[in-house]
Amino acid sequence: MWKIGDKAVYPGHGVGEIKSIENKEIMGHSQEYYIFLTLENGMSIMIPKANTKNVGLRRLVNTDDIPRVFAILKKKKVKINHQTWNKRYKLFHDKIKRGSIFEIAEVLRDLSLISSNKDLSFGERKMMDTAKSLLIKELALATAKNEQVVEDKIANIFM
Repeated sequence: MWKIGDKAVYPGHGVGEIKSIENKEIMGHSQEYYIFLTLENGMSIMIPKANTKNVGLRRLVNTDDIPRVFAILKKKKVKINHQTWNKRYKLFHDKIKRGSIFEIAEVLRDLSLISSNKDLSFGERKMMDTAKSLLIKELALATAKNEQVVEDKIANIFM
């Protein structure tokens, strides 16, 4: 399914590349692993070849789906969940963990809308930065554009 050099998204860690495919013996059990290197911080992650679907490893967003990402970001009339910040945080955290670019766009949009009316908690600000960074990196790679260009495009939506 994956080959060396393929770019992919690992939920919660972001965009990276399959650097190698290695056979490892762990606790007496031999298994093939994808060695995934994140582009954000160079972290190396061993993903069992047979477990890629369970961990949510996915291809970069299809260019045909990118307009949907920007439509989500631009949508201003959304029902914001007015739970306590820690319940919202868990909801947003779960969306980021699932790794769907559309859910990550919702997290960024919702937190941006909330921040326009009140101060975000430290955790929410950090989560907003994480969502933004994940989106920028994936969209830049998927469109072969500079990250700054993508960041500026996203920033203009929230002005």
